Amino acid sequence: MLILANAVPILGVVFLHWTVFSVILLYWTENVIIGGFNVLRMLTADPGDGVVWVGKAFLIPFFCIHFGMFTFIHGQLVLAFFGGEAFRRSSFHVAGLIQAVGQAGIGYGVLFLVLSHTFSFIHDWLVSGEYRRASIRLLMGQPYSRILVLHFTILFGGFLVQLAGAPVLAVVLLVTLKTAIDLRAHQTERQKLALAPVAERSERGASSG
Repeated sequence: MLILANAVPILGVVFLHWTVFSVILLYWTENVIIGGFNVLRMLTADPGDGVVWVGKAFLIPFFCIHFGMFTFIHGQLVLAFFGGEAFRRSSFHVAGLIQAVGQAGIGYGVLFLVLSHTFSFIHDWLVSGEYRRASIRLLMGQPYSRILVLHFTILFGGFLVQLAGAPVLAVVLLVTLKTAIDLRAHQTERQKLALAPVAERSERGASSG
């Protein structure tokens, strides 16, 4: 599902004439999707522990505000650097970001990203039982480590593609690079959550000893 979702921008570039701005804006919307699913993970993590629910009452609103600000500023950078004069004047307005997404024609790309993350949430998080093992502390920082590496690479690559005149091949290479980084980040995320119960048992054993 992850590979299929990342293949949509290539189809958009080759057949629908998506620009560098369209592709990078699509990747920005993934920030919003990741943040939304992370809130769902925090809500459903370790549901049987009452103490954890007290922590959720404070940490989930904090995450929404902090991650929301991070995502908003990132979106403004996308508009300012890649959106041209029309969107550059919309800086620091949420309406400008919404307008850009609506006009970019990336609806199918957003839909496939949502489907990809929905599949991961159901298959990896719920069915595989990751929700029983992950701590709220781990979930708080997890989206940042993935997004910082991924999207700084995308922004830098976008600049290079734009300087090259945005040929189709260069944009396709940018999409391929993003897909490779995304796959690696996905694998790292699964490994962290797989090791989580070992760490928690060690901590509990040390405290009881």
